[in-house]
Amino acid sequence: MKYPEFLSPGGAIGFVAPSFGCATEPYLSAFDNAQRKWREMGYRLRLGPNCYAQEGVGISNTPPKCGEELWQSYCSGDSDVLISCGGGELMCEILDYVDFARIRQARPKWYMGFSDNTNMTFLLTTLCDTASIYGPCAAAFGMEPWHPSIGDAMELLCGRKLQFGGYEKWEREWLKDEEHPLLPYNVTEPSVIKYALPDGRTNVESLRGEQHGGNAAGAAVADGVGGGAAAGGEVHGGEVSAPQIELRGRLLGGCMDCLVNLLGTKYDQVTAFADRYRDDGILWFLESCDLNVMSIRRAMWQMEHAGWFEHCSGFLIGRPLCHGQEMMGLDQYGAVYETIRKYHVPVLMDLDIGHLSPMMPLICGSMAQVVSDGVKYRVEMSLR
Repeated sequence: MKYPEFLSPGGAIGFVAPSFGCATEPYLSAFDNAQRKWREMGYRLRLGPNCYAQEGVGISNTPPKCGEELWQSYCSGDSDVLISCGGGELMCEILDYVDFARIRQARPKWYMGFSDNTNMTFLLTTLCDTASIYGPCAAAFGMEPWHPSIGDAMELLCGRKLQFGGYEKWEREWLKDEEHPLLPYNVTEPSVIKYALPDGRTNVESLRGEQHGGNAAGAAVADGVGGGAAAGGEVHGGEVSAPQIELRGRLLGGCMDCLVNLLGTKYDQVTAFADRYRDDGILWFLESCDLNVMSIRRAMWQMEHAGWFEHCSGFLIGRPLCHGQEMMGLDQYGAVYETIRKYHVPVLMDLDIGHLSPMMPLICGSMAQVVSDGVKYRVEMSLR
């Protein structure tokens, strides 16, 4: 795995818009304010030609122009790191115009973004063996004041922090609009993580009941090659005491909406990647945007049947945008867990990953150790 150099003091931050740009409010004012803040910190800024464009469908410009901006900016020596302006809808259409061969040969550079940017963060890792950052897009850095998660993303870009814990509350209702473009996250909901362990222990009511090959009161060790363990924790009258959970493996993942769209295309080299790193184990992080619980279940089925989850060592599941939804007796927990139960690895759910802010930044491709007591959790990444 190739790891780029971190952003140094006075370094150059590049911005690209392979998905949406920052042409409309509240993103326009937020991006402008973010630039002001970065300049005050002493950084030099390099804006790509599409940052303020709105000529495309579901992306900032035409697919050829977006693809060219992306790979040329990545291979250019003008910037030290790249941050995407925003997410969007149809970044997949630019991929035929991205020169991944050139990117593979170029000096590695940190690329940060999420959602539709999975089309770059995921492929940088699986096609080019180059680490990337699944984290906030540029406009988020314009909020006043910064939420701790935004500070964490900046600390990671600068290489000052590689360990992150969950945040206390999350945002259910987004208040930012054209008249209030710089509002911080509206965090109102207490963060409560969920887990399902190889031995059948879980704190999710809908997953309790029938157990598959485990003793709810015993210790369990995951079958995944990279390893994961859950020690301690007992059942008392149907209640599960807090376990000590540990997951280890090489981080891989992103937005499921984008991942299943890539599956089966020429850009899908996931099974080869997982086989290359089978001794590490693949620690999947997954979240979703537009998918309802049935769509999530279908996406998990599709990834599993494509062989993506071979050599998995555990799963980190972010809060889906459809958080709290139930359809025909299926909730967000059953949507992911019933498919991956057979792998007998630890699963942590409702984590600070993805579209329901805040989100912790994750290095896709890095080795990670995740420790949890069933209430709090910590992710520690290493560059090896």
